[in-house]
Amino acid sequence: MKIFSALTIAGSDPSGGAGLQADLKTFHQHGVYGMAVVTLLTVQNTQSVTRVEVLEAELVRQQIDAVLADVPPGAVKTGALGNAAVIEVVAARRFPSPLVVDPVMVSKHGHALLAEAAQTALRTKLLPVTTLLTPNTQEAAVLLGTKVDTLEQAEAAARELGTRGPKAVLVKGGHLTGPEAIDVLFYDGKLVRIASPRIDTKHTHGTGCTYSAAIAANLAKGHTLEDAVRSAKHWLTEALASAPGLGNGIGPVNHLAPISPSPRGGEDRGEG
Repeated sequence: MKIFSALTIAGSDPSGGAGLQADLKTFHQHGVYGMAVVTLLTVQNTQSVTRVEVLEAELVRQQIDAVLADVPPGAVKTGALGNAAVIEVVAARRFPSPLVVDPVMVSKHGHALLAEAAQTALRTKLLPVTTLLTPNTQEAAVLLGTKVDTLEQAEAAARELGTRGPKAVLVKGGHLTGPEAIDVLFYDGKLVRIASPRIDTKHTHGTGCTYSAAIAANLAKGHTLEDAVRSAKHWLTEALASAPGLGNGIGPVNHLAPISPSPRGGEDRGEG
């Protein structure tokens, strides 16, 4: 039996809803052997983040090299990287598999996770080696220095970010309004809208981590990029709809949600 594997390079969330804990749960639920390189430690729960400690970049590098030398992953994803030095270490590794970059900049509680120097390193060092960039509209706005408040602006942002180095860009529409949560995928010169019902819940802790990890798991299993995104979004919608309601604040999604075939939907807005 073939064993698929994926690597997350991310921070730790001791409450388990986000970060590498969420990534590993997601990998496992998708039938993928998960590995994790720790970039930073947080003191957080569903209510707040009170402390962030970034590991030394050299220690992060050694962790990555140890994994690559022994168990090369079928896909790699990044989450919170913490500072410019860690970002540069990750960017310098030439991974032999797709690299999904979730540009974690601010926690759900509003705690800043990337300083300006780190944002610059992300733009100039990491984006050029990224297979798929997965910002939400707020992160896309920070990366581009512009407003991303509408679906049309999200499409423009996806196109523009696609000129900054990534092979593909997924601008997530969870922060937009409307009865559907519409994400915009830009790859191979075309835009695709991928929609799902908007789930009315406050329990959205770790959605970005979980979504990008599901995409990475699907890529590790050999899915095409678009199918990997569609399947991940379908599963995340189920995970949001069945959130367990843990904690007294913004709780986690249901990482035990079953995997089911995703419907083929969305609108292809070919750019030519």
